[in-house]
Amino acid sequence: MPILGILASSTRVAAGDFESIATVTVGSGGSSSVEFTSIPSTFAHLQIRGISRLGSGSGTLPTISLQFNGDTGANYASHQIRADGSSVSTDAGSNQNQIAAISSAGNTQTASVFSGTVLDLLDYANTNKFKTIRALTAADFNGTGWFDFRSGLWRSTSAVTSIKLYGAQSFAQYSHFALYGIKSA
Repeated sequence: MPILGILASSTRVAAGDFESIATVTVGSGGSSSVEFTSIPSTFAHLQIRGISRLGSGSGTLPTISLQFNGDTGANYASHQIRADGSSVSTDAGSNQNQIAAISSAGNTQTASVFSGTVLDLLDYANTNKFKTIRALTAADFNGTGWFDFRSGLWRSTSAVTSIKLYGAQSFAQYSHFALYGIKSA
């Protein structure tokens, strides 16, 4: 039973309460972004499960950002807590043009290692409130690694109909993201 599914709905979630909406696997040559479009408004919440590695460029733990419905305005905020076994760090940003949502494995880490993420988008179709996300990401690099918890806000009451994920570097081949709808109780 997925822990984030339980937290998202505040009730017990059975395996059948998740419905696959779409999946994307990055092919040869990588991709600058991954997008989910035409998202139906028939679920209570959404969940993205993914494995990622950002390819070219530099950066120890590059960030994957989110934008909703093509909104590139300064309508987003995000918070982060990261631990690596010996230290803890925090970060936050407001009035941003994206949610800094996921830390990813990058090209400076052990070759072929991907990070794993579970991201919940709560009340995504509710037009009476702003939208919030929470994401858990982790990676292990043969004995070293990190754990990352992030939360974010989109200051809009619009229903989410599309989600764009992108990084400062391109997604490496075999990065994979799956979008699920979580049914209401």
